[in-house]
Amino acid sequence: MNHGVDYSRLFRLDNKRAVVVGAGSGLGREAALALVAHGASVICVDRDVVAAEETATLCQRQLGAGGGEALVRAEVLDVTDAAAVAAAPQRFGHPDVLIHTPAMNVRKSILEYSSQEVDSVIDLNLKATFWVLRAFGDSMVQHQRGSIVVLSSIRSRVVEPGQGVYGATKAAVESLVRSAASEFSSHGVRVNAVAPGVVATPLTQQVRDDAEWNQRYISQSAIGRWAQPEELVGALVYLASDAASYVTGSVLTVDGGWTAVDGGTSQAASPKRE
Repeated sequence: MNHGVDYSRLFRLDNKRAVVVGAGSGLGREAALALVAHGASVICVDRDVVAAEETATLCQRQLGAGGGEALVRAEVLDVTDAAAVAAAPQRFGHPDVLIHTPAMNVRKSILEYSSQEVDSVIDLNLKATFWVLRAFGDSMVQHQRGSIVVLSSIRSRVVEPGQGVYGATKAAVESLVRSAASEFSSHGVRVNAVAPGVVATPLTQQVRDDAEWNQRYISQSAIGRWAQPEELVGALVYLASDAASYVTGSVLTVDGGWTAVDGGTSQAASPKRE
């Protein structure tokens, strides 16, 4: 037993450089704010540089309020451009932590999907994830340290009509994460994924705007509501930090109990106490 561990600092990220891809909104923005709060210097990356700069400004304000010393900056990157991704680690200063969040979904049945739509979803969700894993994995392997965390989804395991291509890409991403973990971990690099359930982000706005679908999603999980983006960041910080030093090749599910229950929950079906 190691009595020299300072458990009060187990989740701290001081002196670590983190890159958050997709930091311009949603889970990426919350991840950037959380990593900064735990001491990391954060590079907010998005293909929308204005959105990335807005996130960086929010992080700087947070530092100003808390007196932190981490550095924050914004960078633009199109993750579907393999050459640009390959050059990114050196450009960003060979980070210790990578959080990768970008994804898209075209909600259509398999019979309605066009070839162009299939290509668009696969290009961003799977191919871009591969480019990012390869580029930053190579950098971290060379430096013998690092933690990569990729956003997956419960749709890798449980689906519904209209989620076929999206679910397939997320299942493939999880397989890619396990493969990367098997190849990188002997070099001090951990690779994991977080699989959210339904989260109130711009990606899910279309569903939340439909009253019937919104209520269906609310009733599907054990907790009985949508997750807020900030409720995912604990999992991301954990996997990025030394608290998860023996965790690699794992998928951490944060879904409010969605995949734990069969067909949703009902208070009426709960046992009554006499």
